[in-house]
Amino acid sequence: MELCNAQQMKALLEENGFHFSKAKGQNFLTAAWVPQRIAEEAGVERDAGVLEVGPGIGPLTEQLCLRAGKVLAVELDRRLEPILAKTVGHFDNLELRFDDVMQLDLAETVREAFPGLRPMACANLPYYITSPILTRLLEARCFDSVTVMIQKEVAQRICAAPGSGDGSAFTIFCHWYAEPQILFDVPPSCFLPQPKVTSTVITLKTRQTPPCPVQDEAVFFRVVRAAFGQRRKTLSNALSSGFPALGKAGVNRVLEACGLPATVRGEALTIGQFAAIANEMAGGKTDPSTPLRSAQDDRQ
Repeated sequence: MELCNAQQMKALLEENGFHFSKAKGQNFLTAAWVPQRIAEEAGVERDAGVLEVGPGIGPLTEQLCLRAGKVLAVELDRRLEPILAKTVGHFDNLELRFDDVMQLDLAETVREAFPGLRPMACANLPYYITSPILTRLLEARCFDSVTVMIQKEVAQRICAAPGSGDGSAFTIFCHWYAEPQILFDVPPSCFLPQPKVTSTVITLKTRQTPPCPVQDEAVFFRVVRAAFGQRRKTLSNALSSGFPALGKAGVNRVLEACGLPATVRGEALTIGQFAAIANEMAGGKTDPSTPLRSAQDDRQ
């Protein structure tokens, strides 16, 4: 069957008693050019082992299997098991796993699934869980690239240049781990049911080493989260709130040592400037252990 044919899809879903789950953010592709272009622009070839997150009924899975050495598709919704068996079960280079990707040890999973292959990740991500899944994929540090379809507004924020004023803490996070690039937009008409917003496909080429040297990565990300946690405040005030033990006078000394005015705002800083602040704090033995926010707060 044509996996992106809306009528055939509806018949298949009805036959298996499947109903879309708003809670899971399910929107299935109805335009065949989209999964084809994702697989092509992701650079999937026979030397690649691809982890796909959330295959749905399998249109992207099909395109990945046609190109990759092996595909491991991880799906949370077990209602899709009989459907995926019919749509993509015939591929001998496909492993279907019904599990929660947020609970997997990704580095170990990749080592076991793709020996001798170049690991990649591809996904049509539900909007509501974009940041947590991207965080997991990048922090695993085991993929050559991560190519995902996400909400256009989030894609633009992720790919914004650090220091441009258009980014967020999650922008800095993504640029720390990878080099994000927008590939193409996908209109709502390409999905069933149709979302209310445009989607965008981005690719993140993962870095072998961070873009700047830092003494303590935990301090670096704590500085970033503090700077963006209170965007209306100057960097001096934001960091004073985030590092109460240092105090405003201590923060101002750090900023002065880094050649930054106390009135600058976090959104205007480059990764190098965040790194300089973090290194100055770490060099001064600033205590990073005081809780500021959880690891995923304020990334988006």
